[in-house]
Order: sequence, then C-alpha cells, then structure tokens
Amino acid sequence: MDTGYVGIVKFHANSVIPVKRSKKRPLTKDDKMFNRRVSSERVLNEQIIGLIKRFKIVSDRYRNRRKRFDLRFNLIVGICNYEQKT
Repeated sequence: MDTGYVGIVKFHANSVIPVKRSKKRPLTKDDKMFNRRVSSERVLNEQIIGLIKRFKIVSDRYRNRRKRFDLRFNLIVGICNYEQKT
C-alpha cells in the first residue's frame, strides 16, 4: 500500500503502510529503509497488474459469458507468467 491507504489497517491487520513524514518529524534512516522495502515489494505487484491490464480483460468491462471468465483470466495470467520467466 502507499500512504493514501492509512485507514486500511482497521480492516486488514496484515497491511503494511510506509511511514509518513511531517514538517515537525522528518524520517529517520530506519524509516527510510522500511519505506524502501515496502515500495520495492509494491512495485513488483504494480508491474504485474499493469501487465495483466494490457490484455484489457481487467481494465475494461467484461462483456462475454461469465462462466468463461475464469478460464480466460487464467490463460492470460499464464501468458504473463510465461513472459516473466523468459
């Protein structure tokens, strides 16, 4: 998560949110290292989501039969996984 999702910890206890700085309290070296770890994990997830959205099945409205959505989505994710390995 990025710092825009501060209230999500109430709903999901396992959520990790970076530490915000303020004018009165700048970030320490530990906070900066923690934020860097959180952002490096988040970037990987964002890239995979972007890769899946290139197929337009997630980004646009799905207008086909619902019972085949799982099959098509799994095929797209399989293609994305294959691209990542090569």
